[in-house]
Amino acid sequence: MTTESKKTDKSTSLRPLAKLFPYIFKYKLQVALAIFFLLLAAITTLTLPMAVRRVIDHGFTGSDPALVDSYFTVLIAIAGLLAIASAYRYYFVIWIGERIVADLRNDVFANVTRLSPEFFDKSHSGEIVSRLTADTTQIKSAVGATASVALRNVILGLGALMMMIYTSPRLSLIVIAAIPLIVLPIVGFGRKVRQRSRAAQNSLADATAYASESISAVRTMQAFTNGSHVRGRFSDAVDFAFDAARLAVRTRALLTGFAIFLIFASIVAVLWIGANDVLAGDMSGGTLGQFLLYAVFAGGALGALSEVWGELSQAAGSAERLIELLGTQSAITSPANPAILAKPAKGEIAFEKVSFNYPTRPDQPTLEGLSMAIKPGETVAIVGPSGAGKSTIFALLLRFYDPESGKIKLDNIDIKNLVEDDFRSQIALVPQDTMIFASSAADNISYSKPNTSKENVISAAKAANAHDFIEKMPEGYETILGERGVTLSGGQRQRLAIARAILKDAPVLLLDEATSALDAESEKLVQDALDHLMQGRTTLIIAHRLATVLKADRILVMDEGKIIEEGTHKSLIKKKGVYAGLAKLQFGEG
Repeated sequence: MTTESKKTDKSTSLRPLAKLFPYIFKYKLQVALAIFFLLLAAITTLTLPMAVRRVIDHGFTGSDPALVDSYFTVLIAIAGLLAIASAYRYYFVIWIGERIVADLRNDVFANVTRLSPEFFDKSHSGEIVSRLTADTTQIKSAVGATASVALRNVILGLGALMMMIYTSPRLSLIVIAAIPLIVLPIVGFGRKVRQRSRAAQNSLADATAYASESISAVRTMQAFTNGSHVRGRFSDAVDFAFDAARLAVRTRALLTGFAIFLIFASIVAVLWIGANDVLAGDMSGGTLGQFLLYAVFAGGALGALSEVWGELSQAAGSAERLIELLGTQSAITSPANPAILAKPAKGEIAFEKVSFNYPTRPDQPTLEGLSMAIKPGETVAIVGPSGAGKSTIFALLLRFYDPESGKIKLDNIDIKNLVEDDFRSQIALVPQDTMIFASSAADNISYSKPNTSKENVISAAKAANAHDFIEKMPEGYETILGERGVTLSGGQRQRLAIARAILKDAPVLLLDEATSALDAESEKLVQDALDHLMQGRTTLIIAHRLATVLKADRILVMDEGKIIEEGTHKSLIKKKGVYAGLAKLQFGEG
């Protein structure tokens, strides 16, 4: 996903496709049936020239029309068997391709959802989506139709070659001598196809990522009249991807043309020599016809391989990108022998000399030796200027990142010794930037507790002062809110987030500017709901607006990753320190 990984492409083989074998072998019956019908179709095809030879050598020399009829009846029966075998081969092969791609998409998406935020700090979501869609589609084609065509032509080509040697060893030498001249360029050109295909896929992923980002910010783009610049940049990215794809296609075209010329030139040479043998009486016309049909089969097989090799090389690039994503490990891992957290948790929280730098900013310390202890049921507010490290405390407590040093404990257990989902289930979060999904209002509220009853959803919405505005929407709780909640005001989005937290009913509550987007009337109603919700729960509140923290049991004042002051509102005012200065700006106190 990184720039380095995009530029590095040392492997030029089809080896990445071998990583798909575990997915293929999960469906042994379907694979066996596909191979059986593949072999049956190839063998049936190889019997046709023998029947044609007998028609030419025997059917036309006798005077019995019934003999000719019997030969053509056999040919029709062979054609019918070939049709049935080909139909079943196609069905099972395509079924395997579709099933493998579905499994691969599920596994890749499941792995992506388990990755820590550190991964997404360095990656574009649009590129990930491109890998899940465009790359898997390429693999579906390869594992399905392309791989089937390749295997069929390998079997057909080898079978035809063996029958050519059986029919006429002397003429076979001409065709065999041409094979290295065809196969070696196929391999060499295939490497270039794969390299250029990966470059095209990476370029297209970049364009997709940029498009996704631009579409999600379309209001900002239009507000700043930046549309022409965005369209131009996307057009440049698409053109770059086209140029990379054009180079890959040109390479494949040269390979195909070169292979076809050599194949049919060798067939013409065989026909010329064989025709002279027939005139000299050294070979029958039927034998020459049989040999030529086998030569055409072998040549067609090699020609087809020259095309599918390029497609397989392209698919290998896609497989490499997907396997890379599938193999990415989360920076946050659960312990092999996790500790057991009582549920519901008591809610005791402790930070012990915690230091942390964001991976994207390793030279800028965010927290330095931070220590604090929060008792069960205590309400603690964290205030301070932007960049002081307040939100980082929440990110570390949820174990989105691990600290560089120190320990973070929940109920006196280091959270590194707990399964993430276990302790996260004991924490409810109301973030500053509320994520609203393109689903119904009810679905957005129940996101914190899927499959809960409609009554519980409505009860949570009422407690968060969201019920009235939801009821006024066209379809009430079933109204689709639009991507990222574009149809809602900031205050409405925030109240839905609060309803989510209320519904989760967790013993630890994290409020990150939970009332920042509300008007005065809504803020009072929601604050009343939060006051009720916070009773008996450990609550951490991040706030710039000090009016929301006046009732906190303690207030921690942070600056540059450290706690510099601690106390109640009144005691901190008396200290005439940083908090007093903030209070003076907002309340005129101090």
